[in-house]
Amino acid sequence: MAKPGVYKSEVKKARDSLIAQGKHPSVDAVRIALGNTGSKTTIHKYLKELDEEGGGVADRKASISEALQDLVERLAAQLQDEANARIDAVRAEQAEQARQHAEALAAAQRDAAHWRDEAQQLDAALADERDRHGTTREALQRETIARHTAEQRAEGLDARLAENEAHRRSLEDKHRHAYEALDHYRQSAKEQRDQDERRHEQQIQHLQAELRATQQTIIVKQEDVTRLNQEGARLVADLSHARSALHEEQERSRQLAHRLEALPAAEQHAARLEAQLADKEARLADVTARLQEGTAQVAALNAQVRDLQLDLAAAKAGVTAQQDIVAALRADLDARAA
Repeated sequence: MAKPGVYKSEVKKARDSLIAQGKHPSVDAVRIALGNTGSKTTIHKYLKELDEEGGGVADRKASISEALQDLVERLAAQLQDEANARIDAVRAEQAEQARQHAEALAAAQRDAAHWRDEAQQLDAALADERDRHGTTREALQRETIARHTAEQRAEGLDARLAENEAHRRSLEDKHRHAYEALDHYRQSAKEQRDQDERRHEQQIQHLQAELRATQQTIIVKQEDVTRLNQEGARLVADLSHARSALHEEQERSRQLAHRLEALPAAEQHAARLEAQLADKEARLADVTARLQEGTAQVAALNAQVRDLQLDLAAAKAGVTAQQDIVAALRADLDARAA
């Protein structure tokens, strides 16, 4: 795209360069020398101003213009002669073509008359054919309507058949899935019932074994308590006798205090009795402690027995409840299977 605003000095420089090269400084040549910039109108204006400013250049331009004008006139005359010759040839050719067209037109008119007669015959035949075609078309329309109606009914029946088939397959799938789910539920319920029964039987057996072991322990502890009670009673009786003897000896010792120096054997006997008394008191304390410990163990064992009896009763109640649930499930499964 040419840039606007080309200067007159630039146009003058390009024109002088072309003249120095022996070239004619035309508008296009100057514009090419300027790098295809500037509008042709502006360049032509500047060239005209420059020509007006320099007379010698204008004379040269005038001589060149006259030579070009002479050349153009001679070329125009030659083109005119060639054009006239061509026009004469074209006119002769057109006349020959017109004669041929006239002959062809006459032959065409004769053919047209012949074809017109045939066309009238064909029109009559066509009218008959149209009548027959109308009857056939009406029959075809009725047949088409009947066929379309039959096709619609067939499509409707096919659709209903497909829906029924899909519904049948869906019912079969649902029935199969329900049967599989029921069978799986039966198997799962049976396995769960068997596991629960085995687990409860094991719990009951374990509780019964613990109960028997606890009862045996209670029997042994009760025998120990009975034996300890008997031994304690015997020790209490011995202690009572020892205390009575000691009291008698002390009384006798007080009465015979004035005879102590003469009776060393009595003092030794009293000492032995005191030692025996201390030993019996120690044994009594040990028996009493053992008796308390045994009593506490018996109470704990009795509490444990009560807990085991409660657990056993709860386990039996759970087994009974689960057996009722299993029986209800069996009845439900049997009702569904039926």
